[in-house]
Amino acid sequence: MTEKLRKKLITALKIVVSAALIYFIFTKIQLEDVIKTLKNSNPFYLILGVLLVVLSKVLAAFRLNLYFHQIEVKITQLSNLKLYLLGMFYNLFLPGGIGGDAYKGYVIQKKYKSGTKRVVSVLLLDRLSGMLLIFIYACILALLLEQTLFKTYNWVFVLGIPLSILVFWWLNKKFFSYASPIFWKSFGYSAFVQFSQLVCILCILKSLSIELQTIEYLFIFLVSSIVSVIPLTIGGIGSREITFLYGAKWLGLDAGASISISFVFFLMTALISFLGIVYHFKKPKLETVD
Repeated sequence: MTEKLRKKLITALKIVVSAALIYFIFTKIQLEDVIKTLKNSNPFYLILGVLLVVLSKVLAAFRLNLYFHQIEVKITQLSNLKLYLLGMFYNLFLPGGIGGDAYKGYVIQKKYKSGTKRVVSVLLLDRLSGMLLIFIYACILALLLEQTLFKTYNWVFVLGIPLSILVFWWLNKKFFSYASPIFWKSFGYSAFVQFSQLVCILCILKSLSIELQTIEYLFIFLVSSIVSVIPLTIGGIGSREITFLYGAKWLGLDAGASISISFVFFLMTALISFLGIVYHFKKPKLETVD
């Protein structure tokens, strides 16, 4: 099997999985309820939510540039932002082609010759830094949930926070010593990235006039963010929604409202990602810091 054919088959499989999940979701809820919820949304909070997603992506790009600079890739913040936006576009709208991270790694290595292994490593560390803060915030929210199951395992969540930080710090120190000096800076950026997205979800809840069980919705969002990273669907479409659906049933939330939250967040992300099409046709010039 050729590499090209393999990529096409994987893409086709992802499309099928995404479509199947979306179909399954709408067999479990009333589409009319979702549409009604979205129609009654407050546009002011939606616009504020979009701005918060933009902020989170800008901060994430700054975090990635920290890692780039550690491997002597002295790319300017503006050039990196353009490249980051193009990567977002490729991840969501060109799933059959080269992925966003793969493209960033390719052009960075081509220009700066930093070593493929190091470039791939910092791209991975950047992702893991974000996942670490998602996990930490999820643990904090889990401690605030009133469900008996969560109360029973509070000690796990309390222990999980420092343990996860310690393990990630050790991995940096042991295997990626060149990146360890920026561990806490990266940690800080990740904290603000995920916090911005949580506030965005609060704006979506406000827009949809959802005022109860806020902690539960935020917790499901964080879990869905982890699930959507698993490369089984196109841009996380379907996987995030199925997480919201079953999370809503598990925590006693309104399923239609949960799916609405997921769709709105996806549309916000897709809108911002689509802007990267500008740099698809006119590739960004990578400029170096003087």
